[in-house]
This record gives sequence, C-alpha cells and structure tokens, in this order.
Amino acid sequence: MNIFAIDDETAMLSELHQSIQEARPEAEIHDFRFAAEALEAITESGMIPDIVFSDIELPGMNGLDLAVRIKQFAPMTKIIFVTGYSQYALEAYRQHINGYVLKPIDAEQIRQELDYLTEPNRQDSDKIQVRCFGYFEVYWHGKPVSFGRQKTKELLAFLIDRNSICTSEEISDALWEDETDIRACKTRLRSLLHDLKETLSGIGVNNAVIRRRDTIGIDPTFLDCDYYRFLKGDIQAINAFRGEYMKQYSWAESTLGNIMSRGNMKWSR
Repeated sequence: MNIFAIDDETAMLSELHQSIQEARPEAEIHDFRFAAEALEAITESGMIPDIVFSDIELPGMNGLDLAVRIKQFAPMTKIIFVTGYSQYALEAYRQHINGYVLKPIDAEQIRQELDYLTEPNRQDSDKIQVRCFGYFEVYWHGKPVSFGRQKTKELLAFLIDRNSICTSEEISDALWEDETDIRACKTRLRSLLHDLKETLSGIGVNNAVIRRRDTIGIDPTFLDCDYYRFLKGDIQAINAFRGEYMKQYSWAESTLGNIMSRGNMKWSR
C-alpha cells in the first residue's frame, strides 16, 4: 500500500507518519510538506498513492483543491483529510460525512479511517439517489427510476446540474439547441414537465419540482446527489469522482470543466 502524508508543519507531519506506520506497518509512506510537491510526485514521477492523508490548511493550495487535482491524474486514489480545526469536522458530522482525522493524531484514528474506506457508501434511503459522475442515473430505494421519455430524464439532469431556478428559454436552449421554433419548444417542455411530475409522483415523491411563472427548478432537499455532496466536501463523493460527469449530455461539459479547474475554490465553512 502506497500512502502520502502531507502537512506543512514538520512536527505534525512526523506524528502523522508515525501513526500511519503504526496502523499499517506494511505501507510505504511518502512525506510531503507542500501540496505542490505531492502533486509533482504524481504527475512527474509517476508515484500513484493508494491513499492520501492531507492537512486541509496548506500554503498555496488547500487540501480540497489538492484532492480535486489528484483525482484528475489518479482517480482511484482515496483522500482522507487531517485538520486541527474542529469547525470543519463539526460541519462534516452534521452532513453525515467521514474521512477526517482530528489533530492530535493517533494510530487508532488512522486505523478507523482506513477501515471506513472499505465500507459501502451510505445513502439517505428517503431521498432520490442521483448519480452525476459518469453517466447520469437516478435511483429510488436502490432501483433505477423508469422514465417514459429520455428527454424527461434529461430535463431532470439539467435542473440538477444548474441547481437553481431556470427559465424556459435556458432549458429549451440546452435540450433542443438546434430548434428555432420557440412555441414548439415551450409545448414540448410543458409535456416533459408534466411527465417528470408524474414520474416522481409514481415513486411517491411529490412537490420536488418547483414551478414559478416561466421558471422551473428542482428542490435539492429531495435528492441525495453525488455532485452536490462533492461541492460540500463529502469525502466519499470526492473519492467517487473519476473525471467524468453526465457523460451522455453535451451541455454538461461546462460543469465538468468547472469541476476540473477548481484550483481557486475555497473550502466551504
């Protein structure tokens, strides 16, 4: 097992290294004080870690920024964050997220987090499970949701992608980019909207679609979405990202580009 340990404080890095070594004596551990050094080891030297333990607050590039960049080059690498700031962990626990080690570090914490990586993903069974990474898919209680029309599924995908109230024109431009007949687009959209409501109602989910005058949206509180959890810093969602997002929809490429260029993004507090 190849493990990276990253912390800009020498004493903390030594403590992290020793704890990992005690928890996994067979592991090959590589220490780095800066995110850029760890990233260079992957991109230039071809050292692909199985697991990365990284401090969140790093000079030049924070831990989440580093995690996103690592996933571009090593999508199978697992990330565990290390922090001395309790507010990060408290927010994480409110979101039912794991993958954090609080300083001071000990071998038992490391062992627990490594064991956690082998557990199945935890999902909220009372919500619609949405997978955006890879191909867009929708599940209810573990079973795929059946859509009468592929365009209805695409409508839901677009609303989830935008994560905001959208105008009819915005939706039509994405779903029927070559169509110039605005009236025809609005007629089609009304039909798809009705179909979407019927589909969700059929699985017992009502009021998830938001309709206000000439705008449409989806209420995110009804969803357990990997993309939304990724944006919140959910370690499982970060580890699930493989550089692909809603592959079947060309309009989703802009969001994928934003995900892949998150170097300037700041950690949510």
